[in-house]
Amino acid sequence: MDKKLANIFKGDKVIWMIFFFLCVISIVEVFSASSSLTYKGGSYWTPMIKHMAILLMGFFFMLVTLNIKCKYFKILTPFLLGFSLLTLLWVIIAGQSTNGAQRWIGFLGMQFQPSEIAKGALVLATAQILSAMQTPTGADKNAFKYILIVCLFIVPFIMVENLSTAALICLVIFMMMVIGRIPMPQLGKLLGVTTLSIVGVFALVMILGHDKAAENPKKTLTEQVEPAEEEKSEPGMLGKIFHRADTWKSRIMKFSDNKEIKPSEVDLDKDAQVAHANIAVASSNIIGKGPGNSEERDFLSQAFSDFIFAIIIEEMGIAGAIFVAALYIFLLFRTGYIANRCENNFPAFLAMGLALLLVSQALFNMCVAVGLAPVTGQPLPLVSKGGTSSIINCVYLGAILSVSRSATKKKGAIDEHNTLKTAPTA
Repeated sequence: MDKKLANIFKGDKVIWMIFFFLCVISIVEVFSASSSLTYKGGSYWTPMIKHMAILLMGFFFMLVTLNIKCKYFKILTPFLLGFSLLTLLWVIIAGQSTNGAQRWIGFLGMQFQPSEIAKGALVLATAQILSAMQTPTGADKNAFKYILIVCLFIVPFIMVENLSTAALICLVIFMMMVIGRIPMPQLGKLLGVTTLSIVGVFALVMILGHDKAAENPKKTLTEQVEPAEEEKSEPGMLGKIFHRADTWKSRIMKFSDNKEIKPSEVDLDKDAQVAHANIAVASSNIIGKGPGNSEERDFLSQAFSDFIFAIIIEEMGIAGAIFVAALYIFLLFRTGYIANRCENNFPAFLAMGLALLLVSQALFNMCVAVGLAPVTGQPLPLVSKGGTSSIINCVYLGAILSVSRSATKKKGAIDEHNTLKTAPTA
């Protein structure tokens, strides 16, 4: 029995434990936070059953991925990059829109986000470039150029519909370049250009965007979102690229407004997500209300997704929040330990890139839930209810486990070789 389990749960046991802890937390909290879905669908168990089915599918793909040797990931790189580029173009031209964001593609009755696959493809390509161009003194100067070329073919298409995801993947790629010992002068120039680009994009968002809530404070939420009596003008090329500028500007303005508002003056229609997330955190009373006892889940529109961490705090208290955050931190440090044992550069860079991707997204989601970052559409990896993101995140963990298998195997082989070499002769 133990051998059968060992054949299934291959790789690093700590990573497996983190995965199962996150899955258990996900099932409990999604079941608790899906009251709005329960009301709409008329079934108490359906949302949780669907979520468990997605996790089981993710678990299956995780098992498949961990049994793939690292050298075969290199072969997949050009195919994944090509697939990502085509699907990102597809989603811009004929993608399905949800909540004003055109990020999904419908295929054979299923929906998926191409940006989720594109993130992994970029990490994979960056790891391959860094590993192939390592020298005794660091990465070759040309590695920086090749990484930027790959990113320029993918990141702009992600940015059009999902600015936060584009920013997140750029941060991860930059951290990978630091780990991969890209020359500091090149990184410094990149930081300078990036800073100027951020200022430029910020300026365009503030110029082209309209914070309708601020411009028409007396109008109702419905009137602000879609004024039926006003004729819409055909947007130009710049308008098409920045067609979500209204949403971005509104979020920036809300986050940068430091004016203290009395609880009685909070507009629960205009600032519903942020307000109810703050109420969930404040009403936890440090120790929490207990699993299934959340009250704000009935008012948060994305309680089971973007703001599930606020529900975790409300139900599990500060201790539960710290435990969830610690799981992601342990994942990062454990992956660093695994990467440090790798003899080859590629699996080490790949594992660290995927871990940085998961952990940075998790920390950003937590910051949003507690009001330390502007609202975005980033779910909590492996915890939030989702389709494509949950399955792809399981694949990322499977790749890390695959690296842990090869790292452990090589270390064992080295130890055995040293033992045989130093064994006393009769």
